[in-house]
Amino acid sequence: GSEQHNLALSQRRAAVVAEYLIENGVDISRVQTLGLGSSKPIAENTTDEGRMKNRRVELLIHDIP
Repeated sequence: GSEQHNLALSQRRAAVVAEYLIENGVDISRVQTLGLGSSKPIAENTTDEGRMKNRRVELLIHDIP
């Protein structure tokens, strides 16, 4: 798809994960989402395997005192 389409998919994917976390007890103030579309791939998008690896959600956990 287009960059705009891929970015929207990425943002929706992140929002679904955030919703799951919030519904399961994580305080909403501790959750942020960011969809990056195809701007930060971890694999080549020229193969099915590479595209599958790039369809991901990464969680960053920060220890804030």
